[in-house]
Amino acid sequence: MPPQQQVNRRHFLRTTIAYVASGYMFMPHQGFGAGLEAFPSTDHFWYRPQPEGPYIDSQHENEAFGFGDGKVFLSQDNGDTWSQNTPFPNADNITFSCFLKNGNILFSTRTKLYLSTDKLKTFKQLTVKNIDGNDYLPHTPKNPEFPGWYFHSLDGVHTWDVEGREMLVWGNYCNVIGGAVPVNIYYSTDNGQTVKIAYSFGQNPRFTDNGTRGGGQDGTLLGAPGNKVICRHIHCVAYNPDEKAFYACTGDIDRGHGHEVHWLRGTYNLENDAWDWKVLVSVNANSRYKAGGINFVDGKLYWIADANGPKLPNRTYDRGIFRCDPKDIADPRKHERLFNPGVESANMIIEDGVILASHCAPASTYACGIIVSTDMGKTWAQYDLPGFGARSPVRFHKKNSDGWFRVDLRSGWIDRAEVIYLKPKS
Repeated sequence: MPPQQQVNRRHFLRTTIAYVASGYMFMPHQGFGAGLEAFPSTDHFWYRPQPEGPYIDSQHENEAFGFGDGKVFLSQDNGDTWSQNTPFPNADNITFSCFLKNGNILFSTRTKLYLSTDKLKTFKQLTVKNIDGNDYLPHTPKNPEFPGWYFHSLDGVHTWDVEGREMLVWGNYCNVIGGAVPVNIYYSTDNGQTVKIAYSFGQNPRFTDNGTRGGGQDGTLLGAPGNKVICRHIHCVAYNPDEKAFYACTGDIDRGHGHEVHWLRGTYNLENDAWDWKVLVSVNANSRYKAGGINFVDGKLYWIADANGPKLPNRTYDRGIFRCDPKDIADPRKHERLFNPGVESANMIIEDGVILASHCAPASTYACGIIVSTDMGKTWAQYDLPGFGARSPVRFHKKNSDGWFRVDLRSGWIDRAEVIYLKPKS
């Protein structure tokens, strides 16, 4: 099987060359302990590529999970050094990873899910459980080179405290590269020991397994046959503690079989291990509801629009960063547009009063566009970081113990490339 990315010295050489080309000589092996004067910056943040070494896929406080060269790696000093490395032959096909607060690490390849409970000294493969309690097994792909992305996410925050218990909830961003797959929301309430399906979307005739890279027509239907709600993939899942409810939004466009853009609201009953999901909105692609970056702060719902697709000649794209009361999400008249970057995006994070979002590179005049507000949306700035090339920043992770956000850089829209770190100056 061709790997999604070869993580080796060439990766780090590309990063160094990018900085030289942008007029800033910067060696990526410098760790987070280096003084901030060692890093390039804008008026609002410092930025830097990841430290040299394995591809850093996720972080939590002082820990980082990495992979490359047929191994998985654990760092306990934010990627400066790696205290544990363990052989994992399929490392180049890792698509998802997440730290649990008890120290467990959940990670996946394209079709398989693994859990380590001992700082990556060992790991075991998990079998996902379906809504009915039976084993949920990946389909047999028509083309073994394209088995699909069962667990890959577009967002970077997946764990929340729910009534005194940590819950892990995420959805798969899929059916673009890697092959066709069903679209699911997954969850765990026991530190990753058991992973189950919270919601399964229906069978989309435009994303069947026909053996192609992104799926297409006239192949094997995938998904829940009894569910009429279809989509291409999930952009984001987030939790509102005030309502004790999860929100999810999906893409992509109406392709003749029904809307693919939805907002769902789900509540979980721990005693019965049961979910109740309701569809709040279903629309076409030129809408603020084609979105991502769902965040909840001080009782308000924030999100960023990914509006695109066909539109009438006299219409503009319904884009921007929005805010409203959660109960008003289905009523656009009650939304407040905080800022319009003028470009589609589906990635945003809010932490400690800082809002970070990004441009979708294929749709932007920027090579690598970053949107920032350090005062919760009162003022805004946009920056281009062209030294990285044409890149779409996705999968924003919360700050590590040194205060740096971790962000994927994807070539085009979704092909994995590099990792960037951003540290606000607020």
